[in-house]
Amino acid sequence: MSKQRLVADAEPCCSPLVREPLTEDWAGDLARMFKALGDPVRLRLLSLVASHAGGEACVCDISETFDLSQPTISHHLKVLRSAGLLDCERRGTWVYYWVIPSALQQLSAVLLTESAPAVPSETCASTEVPA
Repeated sequence: MSKQRLVADAEPCCSPLVREPLTEDWAGDLARMFKALGDPVRLRLLSLVASHAGGEACVCDISETFDLSQPTISHHLKVLRSAGLLDCERRGTWVYYWVIPSALQQLSAVLLTESAPAVPSETCASTEVPA
């Protein structure tokens, strides 16, 4: 069973970072994904695809959002695909992209360090300013 599988199956309170050191191969895989997301354009591309109606977006819809050339958009999409964050399918002349949910789960699971939900505490949520 791969380490990727173990992360997806792990309990939220059992983050790999606090449970055990990452192996060299596993750290390399995670680093490629995080590196791909380290570029603001790629992070926005991933967000656009993930939030698009139906969970997939045509490259023609994505390109209009950026003031970048089509080859540049294609390069960024290729980086996201190579990192295992997106997949795609050609339909006629257009290519449709979608997020690979297990990749996002792997990234979030490896960073999760508590079993508590990530919501503000009552103190943080309070909008009143002390007098």
